[in-house]
Amino acid sequence: MPAKKHDRTGIRTVTDAKALSAMANPFRARMMDALKVDGPSTASHLAGRTGQAVGSASHHLKVLAEAGLVEEAPDLAKDKRERWWKLVDAGTRWSRADFADDTAAVTAAYAAESLALQRQFERVKEWNANADSLPDWDDAAFATQNWLRLTPDELREVAEEVLDVLLRWSRRDLPDDGQEREAVYVFARGFPAQP
Repeated sequence: MPAKKHDRTGIRTVTDAKALSAMANPFRARMMDALKVDGPSTASHLAGRTGQAVGSASHHLKVLAEAGLVEEAPDLAKDKRERWWKLVDAGTRWSRADFADDTAAVTAAYAAESLALQRQFERVKEWNANADSLPDWDDAAFATQNWLRLTPDELREVAEEVLDVLLRWSRRDLPDDGQEREAVYVFARGFPAQP
């Protein structure tokens, strides 16, 4: 497996097609999301969380482990039969430019990006269909779009600033103030386009 490359935030830059292919599967992507939100879990818990059979969840965990995206957390097991899994990295990113000479990797990168975009769209549609059932959250939820004039380096700087804000909030110690905190999905994209 290629050496892992991390940026200053601890986010792994994926540089191999195997990891991209593993992430391009809807169940595996959902399992990684569940591990991010819930923390380490068993295959049984992940199966219930993602609506699949335990055997299928175990298979997908093995694929993710072979790709270096998840690993076992044996210190959480109550006995030798129980297997817990956790994410290897806080997050992942990739650039198709890193795979220009590898057609299979570029294809896997497009598939992983398409899956992520599809899942973002589905989550927004689901939220919009149900927002009125959660009025406190409806008032707090946001969407934004802006047109900026930037160079590629400036767009990279914007991306780093956005990531810094999101990482600061995701890594903070949760206050013990008696308030219940829900999992909140935040995504942003920035790319050249025309109106």
